[in-house]
Amino acid sequence: MKHINSPIFLLSMLTTVLFSCKAMKQQADVSVMNTLEFPRKEITSVKKEQLPAGLRNKTEQDIRIKDKRSGKLLLLQWLDNNQDGISDELLFPSEVGAKSTSKYLLFLNPELPLPESNVSTYSRFVPERTDDYTWENDKVAFRVYGPDAQQRTEQKRENGTLSSGVDLWLKRTDQLVINKWYKGYLSDPSFYHTDRGEGYDPYHVGASRGVGGSGIWLEDSLHVSKNFISYKTIAVGPLRTVFELDYAPWSKYGLRETKRISLDLGSNFSKFDVMLHADQQIPNYTLGITLHKNEGDAKLNEQKGYFRHQELIDDAFLGEGIVLDPGIIERAFVHQSRTPDQGNLLILTRPAKQITYYAGFAWEKSGQVRSGADWDEMLKKQAKIVAHPLVVTVN
Repeated sequence: MKHINSPIFLLSMLTTVLFSCKAMKQQADVSVMNTLEFPRKEITSVKKEQLPAGLRNKTEQDIRIKDKRSGKLLLLQWLDNNQDGISDELLFPSEVGAKSTSKYLLFLNPELPLPESNVSTYSRFVPERTDDYTWENDKVAFRVYGPDAQQRTEQKRENGTLSSGVDLWLKRTDQLVINKWYKGYLSDPSFYHTDRGEGYDPYHVGASRGVGGSGIWLEDSLHVSKNFISYKTIAVGPLRTVFELDYAPWSKYGLRETKRISLDLGSNFSKFDVMLHADQQIPNYTLGITLHKNEGDAKLNEQKGYFRHQELIDDAFLGEGIVLDPGIIERAFVHQSRTPDQGNLLILTRPAKQITYYAGFAWEKSGQVRSGADWDEMLKKQAKIVAHPLVVTVN
């Protein structure tokens, strides 16, 4: 039997106490480091497994986070990514200076009121206009089309849309517009095509790729899927909205796509995580941006992984773009066509089981950009952000 005053016994007891304290620790320091040469405001993620047990095993609604420098309480959002009923990720907004580190404190205090925000992300299925799926934040809004819209087109009925392209809604308010615009649509089908001070939908998708639609480039032609066949809403907001879309097998390769799409508060870019399954090896997976009537200007940067198109919509500038890892790019080119909706900027990626890319836009009347130079700079920064994510440490 070890003597209680022996060094081995004391070391063992000290180790046990330290381990117990760490396990029961009810706060955690979070460091967020930015390695880039410009300041960043982003939604930061902490995996639940990174938290000490004293926080991880507590009621989520009792956990708070504050900026250690200012002492300000910050907005939180928990995510259940695999939909098993248990949250696995914690989100909060971070601000980090150029080549700097910001520090935050996660702690337990149910007495402190949770902060609220007057801006948010949002997404939902929209049965009141056939079956759109629409998503937005304080900067931008998008939509895609479902099986009823496809069937209406195939049966030559009204309100049909046959397209797997991505539509844009041009906003110039930081408030949510989806519900308001669709409510107006019920009494006036042209409601959201008129700018009443919040923006409008002048963007034509048709059979084109819109901004971020996909396909397979084969024998000098782009082959594409039809509309999505099912959806799953994973999170609505306020910091991130997440949902999934499934597409029926298509092409001679029997390609099946599941697209998990997310949009963070404050970002102009939706993130697309696409899971691919095929009966035969596909030659490529192609992403696109519509050229509309070939009157805009396109720029391709394969080396840095960003691609843009810019044009005038009515009387204002619109920049559209895609950002992705340059290591997965096979080639990119501008495919002009006299056939309506068949002209697209195309990016061919090497076939893989999963691909991630970002698609987004900025509209002059939103005040976010004033020119093509502004949009180019925003795309360059997004490419750097994708290549150099914030470094998060939890202690």
